[in-house]
Amino acid sequence: MFWPMTAVALAFCGIAVLGVLAARVFTEVRRLSRQVAEASRRIERAAEDVERAATPLAARPGAPDGG
Repeated sequence: MFWPMTAVALAFCGIAVLGVLAARVFTEVRRLSRQVAEASRRIERAAEDVERAATPLAARPGAPDGG
């Protein structure tokens, strides 16, 4: 009777550990997704800045036509 109870207790502890690890992974994934979203916004803002800065340069006479 001792071994089955030990097996059940160890299984419960294993599931509890997996639950804690899953919660930590979930928290880190949420944090990573926020960082990715912020980086995407920054990249989009930088691309708009580059486009705004390049527009007057492209309108200059003698500007390369890309070909």
